[in-house]
Amino acid sequence: MPHDLVIGWDIGGAHVKAARIEAGRVCDVMQWVCPLWQGVAHLDAVFEAAAQRWPDHREGEHAVTMSGEMADIFEDRETGVAALASRLASRFGERASFYAGHAGWQPYEAVAGNWADIASANWHATAALIAARMPAAVLVDIGSTTTDFIAIRESVLVSRGTDDAARLRSGELVYQGVVRTPLCALAPRIRFRGEPHNVMNELFATTADVYRLTGELDPPHDQHPAADGGAKDGIASCRRLARMIGRDAHEASMADWVCFAREWRKAQLAHLSTNLAQVLGRVGLGHDVVLVSAGCGAFLADDLAAQFGRDVLSFASLVDADACAAHWTQVCAPAVAVALLRADERCAAEAAV
Repeated sequence: MPHDLVIGWDIGGAHVKAARIEAGRVCDVMQWVCPLWQGVAHLDAVFEAAAQRWPDHREGEHAVTMSGEMADIFEDRETGVAALASRLASRFGERASFYAGHAGWQPYEAVAGNWADIASANWHATAALIAARMPAAVLVDIGSTTTDFIAIRESVLVSRGTDDAARLRSGELVYQGVVRTPLCALAPRIRFRGEPHNVMNELFATTADVYRLTGELDPPHDQHPAADGGAKDGIASCRRLARMIGRDAHEASMADWVCFAREWRKAQLAHLSTNLAQVLGRVGLGHDVVLVSAGCGAFLADDLAAQFGRDVLSFASLVDADACAAHWTQVCAPAVAVALLRADERCAAEAAV
């Protein structure tokens, strides 16, 4: 077992992402489905899966960030942070450190006093790692459920919000992603065959249906059940999209439904673009500043960048990763970032001795 092993954990409400770092290099990255709203036992199942994948993982250091405290099984966010931290500490003991954004790293004993900084700080970890590698950029992390827009200027995060509530207000957090978002959240009216239709505000379909039909959603990222619990092929996705406007799939051709999916894609891009414009308009970054893309929805970053005349750089290109780990490094950026930040801090401390 390498003495410099660090495992980075991003404990989300729908997935757990983990990254294995050795000597500052990303060796392996994994994402597991973890529906925390159904119970914290799902987290224990993830830990067992991680033990199967990395038998020596308990011997390393564990760097933890989270957003799963928002799961509705917890009475409030403070309770959620405490419950998740307790689960990790009981498994990894003193080897677990918790990322608290600008408040730095915290041992388990300090979690209670720093819970507000620990809660949903995974975006901060990703942006902080980027800031350590390039002086100016905008993080565009489009995941299964949410999107983060974080500006960096002179190697400092210049985000207006520090928690989810403030970031929702500022446009730095958009609660839309490319897998789990209900389509009715994207637009109240949508065009089908050139005619606008009111949208049924029911959980009939999700954004995964859209990006299956456009061919952009990588199947390994399509981990959650469809809205109706049915199949995830093209025909089933058409059926779910048709319900959004009171139709059945057999009423139109596959080409019609693919065009319809592109209308939903256009609606989501418009909403994301509005929020990105709000962020860019506040921070005064030059037009040569690139967007750094991350997340399973990073395929949308090119279209966003084109609207603002920006170039795009992938998060994975900023880190040293094995070829086999590069793809999931891009998808699981916060887990990779929190592990590398911890590894960098440890190296700096050793160098100072």
